[in-house]
Amino acid sequence: MNPPRDPIYLAGPTGCGKTAVALALARLAPPVEIVNADAFQAYRGFEILSAAPTPEERTLCPHHLFGVLDPAEENAAAAFATKAKAAIAEISRRALPLVVGGSGLYLKAITHGLAPVPKGDAALRAELDSLGLDDLVARYRVLDPAGAAETNLKNRRYVTRNLEICLLSDRAASELKAEWAENSPAIRAVHLHRDRADLDERIVRRTAAMLAAGAVTEVARLGPLSATAEKAIGLREIRSLLVGGTDEADCQEAIRLATRRYAKRQETWFKREADFLKLPVPHDEPPMETADRIARHFGLSR
Repeated sequence: MNPPRDPIYLAGPTGCGKTAVALALARLAPPVEIVNADAFQAYRGFEILSAAPTPEERTLCPHHLFGVLDPAEENAAAAFATKAKAAIAEISRRALPLVVGGSGLYLKAITHGLAPVPKGDAALRAELDSLGLDDLVARYRVLDPAGAAETNLKNRRYVTRNLEICLLSDRAASELKAEWAENSPAIRAVHLHRDRADLDERIVRRTAAMLAAGAVTEVARLGPLSATAEKAIGLREIRSLLVGGTDEADCQEAIRLATRRYAKRQETWFKREADFLKLPVPHDEPPMETADRIARHFGLSR
């Protein structure tokens, strides 16, 4: 029997068990190929910090878009979605694409498509190119303060393009980039949901395991980072440990709290996404049982 061609999207907050469920689903309904939809797992050198699938886990089935970016590279949602959609289209010819991640914006860029932004204007670009970077940044901050806070303001190309979008559309570039080309696409998508106490306990265990596996050494080896990579959960806390600003126990607790806050933001995002089926996961349910429920829901062959 040919595998289903439409992808399945498996989402949820950090620590909810997406990787384990995805691998179980790959065992239940082969052939499956997993496509990354996590902003940080796309980076090389962030494998421990981002809880990316291990080399051993990746031997179970093909994995795509994991560790494909240098940490100094930006990872914009639109560009990443283009790569992901190309991978999904290729995989769908031979297997079930299983798109896995907790980065809501990146997932939605794949499933809904970002709304088009204005094309460049030669006259306006010439005017902006005549200005110094400080002037460009100052104008950008006025027109799009939220976007400026999320942009590498030392990168003239990013600042100029975002400012150009603001001026051509008479809107904040960050708002325009967050709009969607399609409001209600027909997708097969699941949002794994655990109760708060269960998720918190899993985050405690994950944080301890991450540090035991060498996350501090991993961070110490990192070179220059892009603005996207700088947002990785745990990075700031481990850097503080490395310079003696905190001890290991306090570092672990700080990472736990930062991860918990991030997971809460993720849950808030997915609660708004009506296209993602909310799938409650009991604290004692093995990943294979969760995967079996997903397989039965979507009528996957076993």
